[in-house]
Amino acid sequence: MSPVVFLPHGGGPLPLLGDGGHAQLIRFLDDIGTTLGRPSAILVISAHREANVPTLTAGLQPGLIYDYAGFPKESYTIAYPAPGAPGLAADVHQRLLDAGIDAQLDTERGFDHGVFVPLKLMYPAADIPCVQLSLVRGLDPVLHIRIGKALAGLRQQDVLVIGSGFSFHNLCAFFASRPGTPDPDNEAFQEWLVETSTAPGLPEDERAQRLIGWEHAPHARYCHPREEHLLPLHVCYGVAGGPARVAFDGEVMGKRAVGLLW
Repeated sequence: MSPVVFLPHGGGPLPLLGDGGHAQLIRFLDDIGTTLGRPSAILVISAHREANVPTLTAGLQPGLIYDYAGFPKESYTIAYPAPGAPGLAADVHQRLLDAGIDAQLDTERGFDHGVFVPLKLMYPAADIPCVQLSLVRGLDPVLHIRIGKALAGLRQQDVLVIGSGFSFHNLCAFFASRPGTPDPDNEAFQEWLVETSTAPGLPEDERAQRLIGWEHAPHARYCHPREEHLLPLHVCYGVAGGPARVAFDGEVMGKRAVGLLW
């Protein structure tokens, strides 16, 4: 059965620029591709696209979208020429429709940095076909778990599912803190997220309800003033339907962040 992984993708292109605040994440992304093995295709749920319905890249050769600003010139010439996977996109589209979830195919859109930044480190040869799946506007956690459940069968088809987001995403806090400065509010939320996602004895209906009600977790809105970087995890949980294990637990830009593997 193919793995499912939720991972932090870092700040814009900084992991690809060797930024010191991303050193632990860079090492993780460099290594995790070997751990996961080589899939036949990759489906990435990126925090950086929201659409009215789940929308899939369906082109043969998607370009890159440099959806960030204020970085060095080389940030806008990064290449990751991975092929698209129109067949996989059509399969995912049909699975969503069969589950009663309206969805769309987009043959024009390319991959945003939630896709190409982690994949360039994980699979640098850029030779594995990829599809990007959007989040849905409104950011309803129930819907995003439903989307994942509709796609659970992909694990039988050698498709690696990646939720590309961040377990901590408060931009003001990133820029206000110094590396190594304690942040008990962040720690409390990360501990809650790890317990919720990994506790083997937790009944699945309770695990799902905790994720649905994530706003009630300790310091949830401090860690996620807006939840677009958390919800790829909900899709991953829907796909996997069980407890994860911690794949990454480290510091990114001075804040603790975790990655999860099913």
